[in-house]
Amino acid sequence: MNMMENSKTKNIITAIALSLVLASCKAPMATVIKDEVKENIPQNFNQEEPQDANNNSGTTPWRQFFTDPNLVSLIETALKNNQELLITLQEIQIAKSGVLAKKGRLTPTVSAGIGAGLKKSGRYTSEGAGDATTEIEPGKEMPDPLGNFEAGLNASWEIDIWKKLRTEKESAVAHYLSTVEGKNFVLSNLIEEVADNYYELLALDNQLDIIQQYIKLQQRALEISKIQKEAAAATELAVKKFEAELAKSKAAEYTIRQQITEKENEINALLGRYPQPIVRAKENFMSTIPPTVYTGIPSQLLANRPDIKQAELELKASKLDVEAARKEFYPSLEISATLGLEAFKPSYLVKMPESIAYNLAGELAGPLINKSAIKANFQTADAKQVQALYEYDKTILNAYLDVANLMSKVKNIDQYYQLKSQETKALDQSIDIANQLFRNSRADYLEVLLNQRDALDAKMELIEAKQKQLSTVVDIYKSLGGGWK
Repeated sequence: MNMMENSKTKNIITAIALSLVLASCKAPMATVIKDEVKENIPQNFNQEEPQDANNNSGTTPWRQFFTDPNLVSLIETALKNNQELLITLQEIQIAKSGVLAKKGRLTPTVSAGIGAGLKKSGRYTSEGAGDATTEIEPGKEMPDPLGNFEAGLNASWEIDIWKKLRTEKESAVAHYLSTVEGKNFVLSNLIEEVADNYYELLALDNQLDIIQQYIKLQQRALEISKIQKEAAAATELAVKKFEAELAKSKAAEYTIRQQITEKENEINALLGRYPQPIVRAKENFMSTIPPTVYTGIPSQLLANRPDIKQAELELKASKLDVEAARKEFYPSLEISATLGLEAFKPSYLVKMPESIAYNLAGELAGPLINKSAIKANFQTADAKQVQALYEYDKTILNAYLDVANLMSKVKNIDQYYQLKSQETKALDQSIDIANQLFRNSRADYLEVLLNQRDALDAKMELIEAKQKQLSTVVDIYKSLGGGWK
């Protein structure tokens, strides 16, 4: 009879286990999309000019790329104090804690505890009747009410039979590594912002110098017009026109001064400090030659740009999340155990082995019906991994377009700067000629004013061109993945 009962029990357990396995076989599959953007990345940024894969400015450390000691000092301060960077560092710590939490689930959980309780069973119950007729020792009845004192260890462990917990840990590791790359991208952006604002500040300094020079020039022209008016060689209209032009230039001077103040404070904000003067040398700005930038080949962006590597790691993490969510359909095996001392009086706890108590249990459980929550979690994870793939592709495409656009901009801004230089030289010469003709009453005051305005505009645009020339090189350096090493 016992053999038949054991056989039935084994058959029931086998049937339950088989039903769990069969149910898990119905787990849905993850969506698979071909990554055409990565697979079809062009061989070169410019099909007409093949690039050298061994020459890539994106791998140059920023301290070697930037040679201005004042700029280097500003960047170093920003890397220590910038709040956005400090926030990103905390995100790394949060992600690191997530890895430790997932890793902890792979090992058994063990806890220690003590407890005490008191119980009174009814006399006319099976438990109460049994206690009333039971002697603990000869002549000693079971106490009523019955106390319970215990101390021991409790352990629980989910056996990772499907490697679900390992998959979750791998996902947490990938997310942690993506936050590290995110920090690198913040570094790269921060260095670019500091450098761009620094060059804009130097440009404003030089524009202020130019406007002050032209104010002096216009003051002389105004004096000449007054002298010529007294000699009846010019009219009151000419005097008023020169006065208006002088006032306009002085107003522009204060506008530039305000822009300088705001730009200094913008840099101070990036450096994480209160307003203070920005140390800089404006004298050599116009003679600064931008460093030559070598782009390498497009596929190197995948290894050099932190934002692409971050998106790639987030894609990896999302795929692992889908895998872990799929394994929720599988049965899980949990083992629990307790070992300790238990007695109804504290004095009996030291009587061993009688007071020793233990328990060991294993449980295999899996979802059979009403799996809507598990399905929803899987569908969410699956949609997120598709979303992460599109985000990864978008990052690659934008990175390629950034470099391609900036390469074209570098060439065009160089040509623009050369032509503006020629224009400025010609207009400077025309100012001298116009002033000389005006003094000799051989030119109208309007010719002098127009030449001064054109020359001023050309000088201002030339300074802007130099600033754009330098900033564009910084931007392409960052777009190639430089700035964080």
